[in-house]
Amino acid sequence: MSDTPPQNPDYDTMTRDIAEVPAVEVIVTVAVNLMSAAAVKLGLTEEGDEHKDLDEARKLVTALAGLLDASTTEISSFHAAPLRDGLKSLQLAFREASLVPDEPGQGPGEKYTGPVYG
Repeated sequence: MSDTPPQNPDYDTMTRDIAEVPAVEVIVTVAVNLMSAAAVKLGLTEEGDEHKDLDEARKLVTALAGLLDASTTEISSFHAAPLRDGLKSLQLAFREASLVPDEPGQGPGEKYTGPVYG
């Protein structure tokens, strides 16, 4: 057992670090994290169905679509285009994974993107 007291995070340093990160980088990082989480919940990882949960995936894909809809003009097409492609892939994967697919326009995030067709 160590006699060293637990270290508290240096919140001032963390705040300064966050202040230096451009907004575009924060938005893209959040989008990529949402995409990754959605892929896991869709069973698209090596573990496959082990973590599959379509209800959770729907929430994540919808959140991603809302974020991209709200931020597309802020992050430029250079960043937005691949994120939109990834979103569409997730939406199509959701439709394929569903036992009873949603009607076009009713799938996750489609209120922001419009209907997604394969």
